[in-house]
Order: sequence, then structure tokens, then C-alpha cells
Amino acid sequence: AYDPAFGYELGVIIREGIRRMYAEQEDLFYYITVQNEQFPMPPSPGDVTEGILRGMYRFRPADPASGARRASGLRAHLLASGTIVNQALEAQQLLGERFGVAADVWSVTSFKQLHQDGNEVERWNRLHPLETPRRTFIDQCLGKEKGAIVIASDYVKALPNSIARWFPRPPVALGTDGYGRSDSRAALRRFFEVDARSIAVAALDGLAREGKLERQAVAAAIAALDVDPEQVD
Repeated sequence: AYDPAFGYELGVIIREGIRRMYAEQEDLFYYITVQNEQFPMPPSPGDVTEGILRGMYRFRPADPASGARRASGLRAHLLASGTIVNQALEAQQLLGERFGVAADVWSVTSFKQLHQDGNEVERWNRLHPLETPRRTFIDQCLGKEKGAIVIASDYVKALPNSIARWFPRPPVALGTDGYGRSDSRAALRRFFEVDARSIAVAALDGLAREGKLERQAVAAAIAALDVDPEQVD
């Protein structure tokens, strides 16, 4: 199962599916979620084929020369799937320009692949106690990275939480639990707290829980971003 955000991701997934199902005659099928929101398609950031097929890759790193990174040293990693990647990109800008946090944005193309990989690695390590332990793909991507981790998606929080134990630190999971209707995508995403402002607040809260940021700074950010802490859950 894959949830691509961009056209080049979809192209990689379709080519791999045709190769495995038709050329290799493997007994499997591909489930691809394609959404109908229109937005400009960016070019591929480089050789990210492995990451697309294995479930995640770094789409847009924070600017290494940014004032945010030099001034505060605060770091965050914003993971998102499907069209919510665009909300993560907006949150990246908010965090850098307004709160001095240098955030990397990661595109999660498949929670299913990441979950399967984690379980397979755990099983192999359990049954090979004398061998060098294998590392999950999540650990290969983020094991040495510093900073708060936020995972946002259009799905219920149980999906990102299904891969949470393989992260170097507990991530903040944002999803669309519950029931809500709105007149626009923007209003719906704000209601479910998966919009850019909610992602930014989650990153700041994660930094506060790590002792890297004062709680007062998180409260000030909630007010500055016009996030209602008393909104119905």
C-alpha cells in the first residue's frame, strides 16, 4: 500500500509494481491511494527511489545556512504522507521564520512498508542473537538525527503510531480521528489539527518535552498561531 504525494513518487511506484507483477510474475498486488487535490508538482529532489519504495525519504532539508539553525540549534523532523506533505512544508517555513527551528520535511510514501520492515527486522534480530543486529529503515533514516519528530497524515493516529516504536524518540502523531465536516479542506484540516499551524505547535511541544524549549515559548506560539487550545477534541 502506497500513498504518494507527488507525480515522480507515483511514477516510481507504478514502474516497480509493473516490474514485480508482470516481469517477475510475483503473486502480489499494489494498492495506491491517489488524491484529487490540485497543487504544483515539484521535481524529484534527487535519487530517492529507494526511499520511495521503502516508505520514506527526506524531501526538503532545512537550509543549512539558515539563521534559524545558526541562532538556536533547535531541530525538528516533520514527516507527512500524501497531500499533508504540503502542510508540513508550510510548517517548516513557520518554524524557521518565526520560531528559530530548523526542520526537515520527510515524505512518507508507505506506512505499511515501514511497519512491515520494522516487524521483519525485529523478527530477524530475535532469531539471530549471535549476529550483528539489523537496523530498521526508519532507524537508518533518523537514528542519528537530533530534534523533535512529528508525523502527520490524513489517516487516524493509529497508523503513524503503528511505526512509532522504531523511532529514536517518541514522535508526535497527528491524524484525523473522530468525525467532522467542513466547507473547505483548510477548515477540515484545522479542525482535525493536521494543518501547518498544528504541525508547528506539535514540533515545538516535542522540543519542550525534550527540555530544549521552555513551556512558555510553546504557549506563546499557540497564541501567536491562533490555535484554540479549547477546541473540541
